[in-house]
Formats: sequence, C-alpha cells, structure tokens
Amino acid sequence: MRNLSMLTPFFYVFVSFSLLAHISSVSTSTPPYVAVDDITLNCGTSSNSTDQFSKREWMGDIRSKFTPIEEADHKSIASTPHSSVNTVPYSTARLSYSQFMYDFHLTPGPKFVRFYFYPVSYPGFEGSRDFFTVKAGSFTLLKNFSASILANSLKEVTLSKEFCINVGKDQKLNLTFIPFPSTSGKSYVFINGIEIVSMPDKLYYGAEGPSTVPKLVGQDTGFPIKEDMALEKVVRLNVGGGFISAAADTGMFREWSQQKDSSWLSGGVNPHQVSFIPRYTKISNYTAPDDIYRSALSKGPNTTKNQGSNLTLKLSVDPGFHYLVRLHFCEIVFPITKPSQRVFQINIDNKIAEEWADVIQWTQRNETPVYKDYVVYIQNKLNLFIALLPRLSPYGIADVILNAVEVFKLSGYDKNLAGPNPESVPSPPPAQQPASTASESETKKTKIIAIGSGVGFLVVLTLVCCMLLWKVRKTKRYDSYYPLSKCWCWPEPDKGKSTRTRASSLPEELCRHFSIDEIKTATHNFHEALIVGVGGFGSVYKGFIDDGTMIVAVKRLNPESKQGFREFWTEIEMLSLLRHVHLVSLIGFCDEEGEMILVYDYLSNGTLRHHLYETQDDPLSWKQRLKICVGAASGLNYLHTGVKQPIIHRDVKSNNILLDEKWVAKVSDFGLSKTGQDNTAVSTMVKGTLGYLDPDYVRRQQLTEKSDVYSFGVVLFEVLCARKALDQKLEIEQCHLANWARKCIERGTIGEIIDSYLKGKIAPECFKVYVEVAESCVRDQVNQRPVMKDVMEKLSFALDLQENADAAKEKINPGGEHSYPKVVLFSVVSSTCVSQNKNIYREQMLETDSGTGFTMTNTELTCPSLDSAITSQDVLTDTTNSKA
Repeated sequence: MRNLSMLTPFFYVFVSFSLLAHISSVSTSTPPYVAVDDITLNCGTSSNSTDQFSKREWMGDIRSKFTPIEEADHKSIASTPHSSVNTVPYSTARLSYSQFMYDFHLTPGPKFVRFYFYPVSYPGFEGSRDFFTVKAGSFTLLKNFSASILANSLKEVTLSKEFCINVGKDQKLNLTFIPFPSTSGKSYVFINGIEIVSMPDKLYYGAEGPSTVPKLVGQDTGFPIKEDMALEKVVRLNVGGGFISAAADTGMFREWSQQKDSSWLSGGVNPHQVSFIPRYTKISNYTAPDDIYRSALSKGPNTTKNQGSNLTLKLSVDPGFHYLVRLHFCEIVFPITKPSQRVFQINIDNKIAEEWADVIQWTQRNETPVYKDYVVYIQNKLNLFIALLPRLSPYGIADVILNAVEVFKLSGYDKNLAGPNPESVPSPPPAQQPASTASESETKKTKIIAIGSGVGFLVVLTLVCCMLLWKVRKTKRYDSYYPLSKCWCWPEPDKGKSTRTRASSLPEELCRHFSIDEIKTATHNFHEALIVGVGGFGSVYKGFIDDGTMIVAVKRLNPESKQGFREFWTEIEMLSLLRHVHLVSLIGFCDEEGEMILVYDYLSNGTLRHHLYETQDDPLSWKQRLKICVGAASGLNYLHTGVKQPIIHRDVKSNNILLDEKWVAKVSDFGLSKTGQDNTAVSTMVKGTLGYLDPDYVRRQQLTEKSDVYSFGVVLFEVLCARKALDQKLEIEQCHLANWARKCIERGTIGEIIDSYLKGKIAPECFKVYVEVAESCVRDQVNQRPVMKDVMEKLSFALDLQENADAAKEKINPGGEHSYPKVVLFSVVSSTCVSQNKNIYREQMLETDSGTGFTMTNTELTCPSLDSAITSQDVLTDTTNSKA
C-alpha cells in the first residue's frame, strides 16, 4: 500500500502531461476547416514571399494572373515605402492617381476579403492624401477612406480591414480601387496586400444552433443574414483570454483580439482559464478556436456584490447601419452544471435581447460551446453597448459569463458599408512668445493696432446695422405671407459650409443649412444619372453628403414649376416641427444663388406608385401593401391629431408615399400643406393633384382633414387595383379610379378590377374590410367619410384578418402556397340610400369563384330611393354552393 501511495503523485503527473500533450496535439493538428480558395496577394512586387508569422506564401501581383486591370495611359505604380516594416505584405505597395481593378475567379460561396495597408510616404505620392473608394462588384466597401487618418486615430502603424462577401455561381469577384475626387488636392489610392479565403456556407450567412435566424433586437422578428448582403468586421474579441493569431484559427486565418483597454469592459470581471477539449455538439468545431471556449469573463461568485452590477462592452460604430452581434458562450465553471444555476439578461443598445440567458439550458451540459446571434439597428449613435446583467436564481448565483464577441456591420439595400473617417486630431496652437521678451516698440505697435481695430469695428458695426434695417424693410412683404420667425431652423448665412441650429421644441433634431457648393458636390453638379424622381416641384437627385458617407435625397425646385417660395418654406416649417416614423425626415435645405433645394433622408425603395404599375420590379405582396397602407394612415393620423393644430396634407397620393429599405411607408411632400382648425373647414384655393382631389373641397373650396381621407381612399384603390388614379386613355366611365371603383362596388363587380397578381391571394374576410374602408373614404359627402384614425384602425384589423387566415393555411399546409377563392362579387349599398335612411344597415354581398358564398339571416329594409328590398349582412358564415 505504501508503494502504491508513493506512486500516486507520479500517476497524476503522468496523466496531466498526457492530457496537456493531447490538447496541444489537437490545437496543432489539421484545422477543422480547409479553405477551397486561399489567395494571398502581395501588391507591388513580382516575387513571392513567405509571411514569417503564419508561414503562408504571398504571391506578387506583377506579371501574375492577378495583375491589376487599368487604363493604358493611367498606369498604377509598384513602390516600396520610405520606411518599410519588412514584413509581408507591408514591404511593397501598389499606388495610383487613377482607378485600377483586380479580377478574381473563385468557387461559389461566401469569402473573407481582407485588405492590408501601411500608410506612410511613398516616392511620388504626397503623404496623407490617400482618400479612395473600394468596391467589390456592386458593394461599396470603403468610400473616401483614408488609411492615414484611421491609423493615426488608432495609433497603429499598419491596418487591416476585413469583409465577408458571397460569390454567386458563374460570378467573378472584382475589387476596384478608385481615388476619391477632391477639390483641395490630388488624391491617390494604395494597397499593400489582399487576402481572399473561403468560409463555410453557414458560418455567418445563416446560422446554426438554437436559433436559425438572428433576432432583431427590440422586435419580435428575425433578421436573416442573406447571401446578397456584405459584412464588415467591427471587432472579433477574445474577452477572457489572450490574442489568437491567424495561424491559430480554425482554417480561415481570423485574428481574435485580446482585451486591451479595461475601460471597454466595466463591472470588475474575473477571468477563468481551464484546459479541456470542447464538446462541439451544438455548433461546428470551426466556429471559433478551442482557446476561445477555454477562457471566459464573469462577475465572480459573490452574489450579493454582483446584484445590480453589469458586465458592459462599449464599441465605436457608424450610425445608420444594422449590426450582427455574435456572443460566444461555454460554461466552464464546474459548480455550474444544471439549468438555472447561472441566469442573466443580455441588453444590446439598451434594449433587451435575451431576458433569461442560460448557457446550460441552451447546451444541456457544460464544456459545450454555443453562440447566440442578434441584429441591432444603430440610428444616430456612435457607440454600441453590449451589457450582461446578473439575475438572482433560487438555484444558483447571480452571475454572468461571456467567452467572445464578434460584431459585423451589415450592408443595406444600397449595398453600402462605407462609414466616415475618424475626425483628425487638431494640431496644437503655436506657442506664444512670453510677454517679458517682447520689445517696447512691439508693445506700442500692438496698442496702435488695437485702437485702430476698435475704430474699424465700430464703423463696420454701423454699416451692418444699416444693411440689416434695409433687409428687414425688403423682406416685410414675405413675412406677412410666411413669417420667417416661425421657422426655428432659419440660418446664419455661410457660403462655404453647412450650418446647424437646434429647435427649442425638438432639442435632438437638426435642421441643416447647406451651401450650394455642398449640394453641387453631393450631386456631382446635378448630374442627370443621379436623378431618381421628377415631380411638380422639380427633380429629385440621389446625393452623397459628409464626404460621401451619407446618402440623401436632394429635391431641387424647377424655376418653371408652379410651386415656389411659399411651398418651399411651408415644407421646411412643417417638417422641421414634425417627427414621426411614418413621415419623411427633413435634413436641411439650400437657398443660395437663386436655388431652392430640400434635402431629405434617402429612402431606397422609392415611391409606392413605382411599385404598383409601370415597373419591372416584382409586385408587392398583399401583406406588404396592407402594411404600407397602415403606415401611411398612421402618418396622416398624426398630422390630423398628433399636433396642437391639425395639419391637412392636401396632396396625398401614391407618389408622395415613400418606402425605406424595410418597406416602411413615409408620407412626404408638404409643400401644399395647410394648418387647419378642429372640426372647422378652412376656406382656401383649391390645390392638389387631379384624380385625388376631394370633390366636396373642389365644389365649396372648404378644406378639412376629410379631404386627406378622400385622397387616401383613392390610394387604397390604387393599391388594390394597381391602376392610376386618373388614366385619360381609358373610357370616360373608367378613367377616374375612385368613381369607377364605386360603380363596380355598386354593381358587385369589384373583384374583376383588382390587380391580377392579387387574385386568389386575399383572404375574403380581409377583402371585405379593406374594400369597405376604401369605399367609405371616397364618398362624395364629407360627413359620410371616416376620420383617419378609424381608417388606420380598420386597416390594421384587415391586416390582422389576413395574417390570421395565412396562419390557419400554414397549419394545414406548412411551407406551401396559400391560395384563396377569387372574389367575383362584392357590393355595398349606395351612400345615397344610407344618407336617406339612417336605420338601414350597409348591404354587403361577397361571392367567390369556387361557388362558396358567405351569407347569414337576411333582413329586408326599405330604402326610399330604391324600389327593391335590400339584404343586410353583417357577419359572414361559410355555406357551400350558395350565392349571396
């Protein structure tokens, strides 16, 4: 026994060494994933070189199959930096004052694309003039990018940028480098190295594990990472361990950064280091290196201390983008072996992403890696906060755990990933000469200058006052018809640069005054290729402001337009004071050199009208159309009821309902808007668009909110029928859509004129409510129309009915096509009859082409204006082979 006890320590030592040797062999063996495409291109050289760290060979781009494509008379230059770092790929570079392109033939699938920059002086190229754009096919990866500014901001010598791009079948990957045009000097583009590595299909595009689609934070919906999107890496952080090199990755040569700045993470965290072989039963073993899951950060075992104390990560991001946030977890503390022992809440951007996070619940056992994906939209902030909050569990401790974080910026419908350069650090002011060393003559000279400056200032001040008095007299005629004092964004003149002032009532909103030079730069001097729309006001251009980092819509008044000064300032006043998710946002304006220009948020999906007819795009689905109608009605209802005095839009039409990248409707164009009075008509000249004009308004020139209701009813029929509001090519009876739709309803033939694409796709109960709302909106008499709030609520109800019907179909036939009987008969009683006899219920008749009718017990009522009886039907019940 004594001999055995003496051997025991040696036994444990032997086992320990064996285990460590096994772990080491695992980490140094063939990686879990082997890339099909693995291209490392050393730019600006003809020779191949080996990276001393990863031992990978980098191919020179000169006289190789990857030689860049460029114009014959604008050749790029291969160069060596003045002060080389002597490591591949930073020892050589390709530079040019003109654009060039690399062409890569790759296997289909998602790829990592990495760029390497060494921003120093190169022969023939002025330092710090590197401003350029990089495109990958149709994606804009970088725009007006300066590696020098970014490196200086990060205090780094070299830089790398990583992107994820999917290459389709029979497609090539073209990487184009373009110097960014500048008025202040000649800009150039440079690149030291390019790396392209394949990745597994479902690594980031799509997901695996507990959730197949990332959750959109703040909403109960998913946000799939589709193959037509590009991603840019923001951070890849090993939060509990050290730096993991590209060579130590799982075959995709990703670098995992070490936590450098403790100010990033708050809350007093405790690292855990363990040695084990992770069990990859929930995710693939190539998801992250084993060492990621062998270390973690937590709050520690002190439950009392941990309560109310969070683990927080702060990241710098670009506003206006969606971000994919991937959190890696692996429960490695052995006391935590069962569900509910360590439960915590995950907040992203101050919104709850996961209320009850429980790693063991997700994995069913410890030492098992898992990750969770979330998508968050950053509107106007510069920081993204990820916080883990301990929850006290009756079965364990109040604590959190986190192993690693990955964050990616996602491209939108405009296929853009470019953000702004960091602000340059200002140079310190020149040192002032000490007063004691100044000569007496210099002191006298200073006094003389000061006295002269004072006198000159008084003269200038007097002249300015005279000019202001003259200008006030000159503008009095405008004040009576548009009081400028009401517009809080009225600017101080500044020709060269935009200015911003804040509204007292809207402290977080900005109204920006653009100079004409900024507008011309944004629109490439009003280039015709950037025109995205034309209206009664003039042309609308797609513009790029703030050094190309922000896309906007620029509406320029046509001098020949009937709209002018009044409409221009009405639009500014209205939109400066209004903020609603379903109203278009005004960014600013320009009123220099005789121009009247408005600048808005750019809405990438254009107008509702564009998607209804005369378009090559795929038709909008019925549910998309319903959601757009609900959104537009919500925006109009806000105008009518959400402000002190109701605002009447006066030009509601499908062309003035814009759609953003998520197909959210936003009401636009407030040039004809009028401030109304509660329940009181406003006498005014008739203005609007033919086909949408309220007939009662035309007759009496009395404007009310119900005039907007009528116009919106026309839009509802446009949405249903995919026909113009006024089409003079048709017969007289059919040319005015609202009148024709009402006649079809009276005749019971409305089902014949709906959009052919929608036939068989609308649930009958939804159709009934929708048509009923649309018909009530376009009644001739104002008092027979609903208010916009009722319209909004009934459209929401119609949407609910459609979604419920689709859900019922989905249960019967999961994943299949949902079809409904086509409506061939639907009618309501005339509004004339209703107005003459208030006791009459509206007649509703609906019949489908399958022979299935909807009826209930009939009640005969007499209408004084009709000879025949009217059938009242309020509730629809299914009867077979009967006709209503």
